[in-house]
Amino acid sequence: MRRLMNNTGISLVEVMVAMMISGIALMGTLGAVEVSARYAQQGAVNSRALEFVQGRVEAKCSVRWQLLLEDDLDRDGVAEIHMTDDGTGIDVTPGDGIYSAMYEQNGITVVWTIETDHPGPLSATSMVRIRAMATYLGRNKEKREVQMATMRANPNYVGQP
Repeated sequence: MRRLMNNTGISLVEVMVAMMISGIALMGTLGAVEVSARYAQQGAVNSRALEFVQGRVEAKCSVRWQLLLEDDLDRDGVAEIHMTDDGTGIDVTPGDGIYSAMYEQNGITVVWTIETDHPGPLSATSMVRIRAMATYLGRNKEKREVQMATMRANPNYVGQP
């Protein structure tokens, strides 16, 4: 018995089927790359928001007590923000012992507060709560937020007279 072998090559139909399969695989790969790029971009925004919050808390923990209500955001030696407890701007209630400040950068709004243990001047309080919160829009335009807080003792406080 002899077999006859047909060595005519690949037909046009086979080439087209191979191209279709490759195209479908490529489309799936491109879709996965697009989704991962969006997640990477959102991760960068999340990280930036966390950095802003952590930076505000660390800045408030590291300054001298007398400068606790001032913020030099561009580090040029001149305070751009003076935290207030007067009920204006983002400060809700005047005289409640909660000093507030805010700034926005790259679509992230950072709000930080200094809350005294009792209303009154900062020099007469024994301890403050430092809190920072960043809000921004997530992937699906939902509001996201990151918060951080700590306590700080007044190094000059010696008790009530």
